[in-house]
Amino acid sequence: MRDGTARPSSGKRPGRCLPIEGVQDAKRNLGFSRGSPPTATHARTAGVTWDQVVAFRLSRHFLLDRAPARALTTVVRAMAGAQAQVVSAAHLSLWARVHDLRPEDVQAAVHARVLVRAWCMRRTLHLVPSRDLAVFIRGTARRAEREIRWMCGKGVTEGELDTLIGAALDALDRPITGRELVDRVARSLGVRVRAMRWGGWGSAAKIPGVAVGRVTVPARYLLTLAGARGVVCLGPSRGVEPTYVRADAWIPRWRDLPQKDAERRLLRWYLRAFGPATPADFARWAGMTLSDARKIWAWEERDIAPVTVEGWPAAVLENDLRPLRAAGTEPSPVRLLPYFDSFLLGHEVRAHLVAACHHKRVYRTQGWIAPVVLVNGRVAGLWAHVRDGRRLRVSVTRFGALSREAVAGIRDEADRLGRFLGGPDVDVQIA
Repeated sequence: MRDGTARPSSGKRPGRCLPIEGVQDAKRNLGFSRGSPPTATHARTAGVTWDQVVAFRLSRHFLLDRAPARALTTVVRAMAGAQAQVVSAAHLSLWARVHDLRPEDVQAAVHARVLVRAWCMRRTLHLVPSRDLAVFIRGTARRAEREIRWMCGKGVTEGELDTLIGAALDALDRPITGRELVDRVARSLGVRVRAMRWGGWGSAAKIPGVAVGRVTVPARYLLTLAGARGVVCLGPSRGVEPTYVRADAWIPRWRDLPQKDAERRLLRWYLRAFGPATPADFARWAGMTLSDARKIWAWEERDIAPVTVEGWPAAVLENDLRPLRAAGTEPSPVRLLPYFDSFLLGHEVRAHLVAACHHKRVYRTQGWIAPVVLVNGRVAGLWAHVRDGRRLRVSVTRFGALSREAVAGIRDEADRLGRFLGGPDVDVQIA
């Protein structure tokens, strides 16, 4: 029994609204066949089962065996970054993968500039190893390039854009707030600061922006444009206000990469964490167009091997064929994954993770991904936690019947969560 975690039985998989024999049809109907299957130069196509794929992916995400706390950076790299627009959720993603982790361990790694937060995949904030930041930002810069084309369509000339982006990057030579960025860029360009409405997750407050012709560019958009040409990350917060800084001015022994090299390396890291997969999966995860994903995929084609997963055509890195085939099919431990966990975000279609009838309960509107109970690598329910003094209350909403072993695993993980959050007494309710 790995890391002392109770395991569910290997009987009926939880949370299914279809008989098992109907799942493959559901996957095809949901779009697994979108576009052409991944191509490769290899003559033979390996066949593997979904149980092997689940075990392989869980292992790569350290969701089979937790890593020791000293391997924190290795875990963040192996899972291809922890989504971190909600910092506490990123901490819980790492707690689910690292043995005896403490919140202060993550905070210390950020303070030491070993881990940094930055906008990369899907232009969302991720926590990534600082020495790999160029891979994550340069490797996903094509999305930011689309914003540059949008600005040109609004009447801003290429010369004006180059000057604007250059001024933004010059201003980010030290950690500064968004307001300070706007002020410094406006002062550098000799233009005025103009108020504008900017919405996000239900907000529509008036904020300052740099006036560029008829367009007003707020700090958040300045950072997006800067991300198409340079590498920017978050610095230390000032109270509740974040700061932003160029990577070369913040990260010790900074090493940049050409965009093509970063894209090739990013694809390899993606396949190590989420394979088997398709170009459409990579495009969804990275936040790029399918045509761009296919182009990057073609560069690495010689090292990518085709596989079929019970009829679904996909591919893995050739070096991963042997561990994929050798992946065990024994029951895997229960895990409580938080909001926006990376394991749930690696593929275009998620029928292998959650039954269609529960999909919208997990993948919600406005990009919210619910906290889930993972049993045998599949979503068996939702969970939440609240602190009430010294007591931690963990509530689970199951999608179907749970075995006694699964219930024991949930309680064990809740106890671990209590220790992570400071040792309160833990109450668990399963409904």
